[in-house]
Amino acid sequence: MKLQQLRYIAEVVNHNLNVSATAENLYTSQPGISKQVRMLEDELGIQIFGRSGKHLTHVTPAGQQVINIANDILGKVESIKKVAEEYTKPDQGELNIATTDTQARYALPGIIRAFIDRYPKVNLHMHQGTPSQISELAARGDADFAIATEGMHLYTDLIMLPCYHWNRSIVVTKDHPLASRTQISIEDLGRFPLVTYVFGFDRESEIEKAFNRAGIDPRVVFTATSADVLKTYVRLGLGVGVIASMAVDPVIDKDLVAIDASHLFAHSTTKIGFRKGNFLRNYMYEFIEHFAPHLTKDIVEKAVALRDPQLIENLFADVELPIR
Repeated sequence: MKLQQLRYIAEVVNHNLNVSATAENLYTSQPGISKQVRMLEDELGIQIFGRSGKHLTHVTPAGQQVINIANDILGKVESIKKVAEEYTKPDQGELNIATTDTQARYALPGIIRAFIDRYPKVNLHMHQGTPSQISELAARGDADFAIATEGMHLYTDLIMLPCYHWNRSIVVTKDHPLASRTQISIEDLGRFPLVTYVFGFDRESEIEKAFNRAGIDPRVVFTATSADVLKTYVRLGLGVGVIASMAVDPVIDKDLVAIDASHLFAHSTTKIGFRKGNFLRNYMYEFIEHFAPHLTKDIVEKAVALRDPQLIENLFADVELPIR
């Protein structure tokens, strides 16, 4: 069994069982990957992938367990490399962050600017996506950190740490019937078509919980991952926007009316997470603390040692998080 074979089977899964795309990504040949996969299967005496002719069709139950262990091993290999780099190149390396558009646009710019000034030789890469995409990037090791709020049930493979709370605002055009209201009820909101985040109505969404409690079936006519896109469609009159309050700019959005909705929806909590077993370099600890000052290196290490999500949540039970 070779490390290269484990990398091949993991990457085949990451590329949706497309061996050709896997070979292109790894700068190798398709027959070479197929041969190595077959050799590993022969050595283990099991099929990792089901096949139809020359095409891979699915991962077998045994294969899924092998792939899970392979991902753990590959993660440990990357951690070994990071340990070495921490001693040979303490101020150099890479930092990959997976996050949502709202976090990237409104919460992170100042943090990123300060980090780059502090570590000019660290290459920083930001990957934007939906919660499911962010979860996948971090879980398979393509991102060092996941920063998100919604869909936290997707992050079972990650250690998630609370950073701050945030509230929502209702955004309308100046001529909208709600524009003159200083306070809006959930019944008022339910009378109009809504424009909100694509992940705003999942099983854990505070928006959905509020409408469910009121017995109202909201009419969501447009969703997007970007608050700026949502505001554009509010301007077009498509509906009432429900967005993060931090995404309302008093200068850029002066043509819109923003109404506080913190009385309608419970605040949400943004968390930063990383894969269990990952080695965190010192500049990574610094990034976490700069983003959330209560998350010192000592606290993060305590959370890592706990591992269990409920125990980690209990660790922060008495911490008063800031509201943005």
